[in-house]
Amino acid sequence: MHDLRTATIAGATGHVGTYVRQHLEAQGVTVRAIGRGAGSDATWDDPDALVRAVDGTDLLVNFAGRSVSCRYTKSNVDEMFRSRIATTAALGRATAAAASPPALWVNASTGTIYRDSRDRPMDEVGGDIGSGLSVELARAWEHELFAAATDVRRIALRMTIVLGAGGGAVNPFINLARMGFGGPMGDGEQRFSWVHADDVARAIVHLHEHPEIAGPVNVAAPEVVGNAELMRLVRETMGRRHGLAEPRWLLEVGARIIRTEAELVLKSRWVESRMLRESGFVFEHATLRSALEQIAGQTRRGLLPVALG
Repeated sequence: MHDLRTATIAGATGHVGTYVRQHLEAQGVTVRAIGRGAGSDATWDDPDALVRAVDGTDLLVNFAGRSVSCRYTKSNVDEMFRSRIATTAALGRATAAAASPPALWVNASTGTIYRDSRDRPMDEVGGDIGSGLSVELARAWEHELFAAATDVRRIALRMTIVLGAGGGAVNPFINLARMGFGGPMGDGEQRFSWVHADDVARAIVHLHEHPEIAGPVNVAAPEVVGNAELMRLVRETMGRRHGLAEPRWLLEVGARIIRTEAELVLKSRWVESRMLRESGFVFEHATLRSALEQIAGQTRRGLLPVALG
């Protein structure tokens, strides 16, 4: 791995952060962790420790931020913004104060920053920025990253829906299929852009090895499917032949019960990884079937835990 010896990860205990940490450590990279609990090399309330955590590291990755899978109450929205803006600002101050700052700072962002799209894919050059709460959250997050007073190369990692065994976005889909639902959601035609967690980790390493890349970078597998096709593949890989459709009204009711927002499955996300493709990155999980089959092989029977917001 080209000159990548040490990495610092904020949010290393989350679903995606865990995948990235394991991938880097398997490649012999020494990982420092920034978080709140025991086992962290630095905590957010200790500015000096943050400086030490980023000083001399080759790569800084920030996944910190409250999950958006929750009801959009004022308190939850305030925490969604605060947890992203405050942590990104703290890392900006730390990298500016470090004697030997990282060569690259990758900050999580989201492909949801683009508009609801059913007509064409959204790339980093010609994609249309959308509107609404989730878009404003993404815009504020990226603004804080690029406004930081540091000379470090920065990338806003616009991830699509991240799939991987052990948690995250895939568990609710699996549970629906296993309960006999798992049919099309809404009209079933909304586009579903996704990426396997393994490819998120590989993409970060690829970006470290390409110093010419900076700014927003989309991370989405090349195969984009409609929601109806997504749910069909989930059912097949989980051994379920049929699944009841879920009209919008039912999704709205269900979202209230599990304290989340129906927008998370009804918005049409059609995202293209132009920057990664043009720089030669090849996705290991290029098709949704291959990704879901790999996840199914590592997923236990029965209903899976889902974080409630």
